This record gives sequence, C-alpha cells and structure tokens, in this order.
Amino acid sequence: MESIISAKNIIKNYGGKNPVNVLKNVGLTVKEGDFICIMGPSGSGKSTFLNVISTVDRPSKGIIEINGKDIFSMSDKQIGKFRYENMGFIFQEFNLIDSLTIRENVGVPLVLAGQKREEINKKTEAIINELNISEIIDKFPEECSGGQRQRAAAARALVTNPKLIIADEPTGSLDSKNSHELLKIIKERNEKYGTAVLMVTHDSMIASYAKKLIFLRDGKIEETLERNNLTQKEFFYKIVDITSRESQSFFDIA
Repeated sequence: MESIISAKNIIKNYGGKNPVNVLKNVGLTVKEGDFICIMGPSGSGKSTFLNVISTVDRPSKGIIEINGKDIFSMSDKQIGKFRYENMGFIFQEFNLIDSLTIRENVGVPLVLAGQKREEINKKTEAIINELNISEIIDKFPEECSGGQRQRAAAARALVTNPKLIIADEPTGSLDSKNSHELLKIIKERNEKYGTAVLMVTHDSMIASYAKKLIFLRDGKIEETLERNNLTQKEFFYKIVDITSRESQSFFDIA
C-alpha cells in the first residue's frame, strides 16, 4: 500500500526557557487502507501527535514526509494544497460555520480548493445523498441536532474524497447511537474506498472499529495492538485490557 504520511523520530516541545516535552521520539506511517486509533490518558500527547502527523503543527525535531517529500522542504502553500487534496478533518465540536447553511458548509473544502461551481454542486449533492442529510441541507447549524451536525461535518470531510480522514475525538459530543452511526460511515469509507483513517479517542468501544491501536503514555508509544483476524468484540476487550492496566495496578498495590 502507498504511504500517505510518514513521521519519524518526532519530538515536540512547547514553551521557552523551560520547555515541556510533549512528544518524545515517536513515529508512525499511515498507508492507504489503514484505520489507526491513537489512545492514551489525558496529557499523553495524543492530540499533539495527531496534529503533527496531519501537518497542522510542526515538530520541534524529526521528519514528516507526505507522499515521500519532507514537509520542511515545502512552503505553507504547498502543505495547505496537500491538505485540501488529500485530507478530511472531523472534530469533536463540529466546527461548522454558523452563518452558512449545511449545504454551504459541506462545500467549503471544495471552494478553498478553487473548484468550479458546477463541480462543487455536483460533489456536494453526491455526499449529502450518501450520508442521508438531504432534509437539512438548507438549514443552518443551530437548527440541527448534534447528530445531524456531526453528519454534516463528516460530509464536509468526505466531499473531496480524501485519501486520509483525520478524526479528533469525533464522537465526543454525540450520544451512543449517533457515535456508532458516524463510525459506521467512516468504516464503510475505509473498507469500500481504502480511505485511511487516523483517529484519536478516549472511548474503547469507538477504538474497536479501528484495525490498529497506538497507545501513548507520557509522550511515548507504550504499546501497539493490531486487530488482524480478531472480531470487533475481541479487539474491544484487548483494548480495554490495555487502557485499564493503570487502574488494575492500583488494586494490586492496595
């Protein structure tokens, strides 16, 4: 499978005289067809890792390659073009533009990419129909439920037919039913079109939709778990075992 993004020996520091070392020599390669979930306790660096890999933030040290090219040799304009053409972003807070209708929100990435109006309308209609949100296309975000807004955010992420979906706690603002509906959409894209997915979540059940788990602790990759031939239920229990070890160790001490 073709590599989309490769991160090697990533270090990320924040601050001046007394910098905080958030990421400590971590790496990850995302290929077509991958579905990778990043988990870890609060403050482990998982969102920072996601931001660095998706080129939203730059590492303090290390190498980030997109399509085999080092981002430090690219201009901001070139990196932005790569994002528009290859990535779709889904966020916990939806990040829809309140002054635009759902139809207009979905089409924003195509507008930013400079596509013609006819092409924008065609692609917008196609993804709106695919995600079954036709009934809300002329509404504004505040007129829609949380589930409807997240579907709209998913449609916006998918409208460019990206190679890679970046999802940062995409179900954090959703109830259980809408969470699973969204993950089914993402999983179908991954399986049907080979769209790669890189997702951060704190929820073991949501993580069980992935094919691979990266568990971070204190800025380092503590464990990697491949799903392989496990059922989703079996994978879920293995994820729960990893995420609950810290709590389990508390009882051992007690």
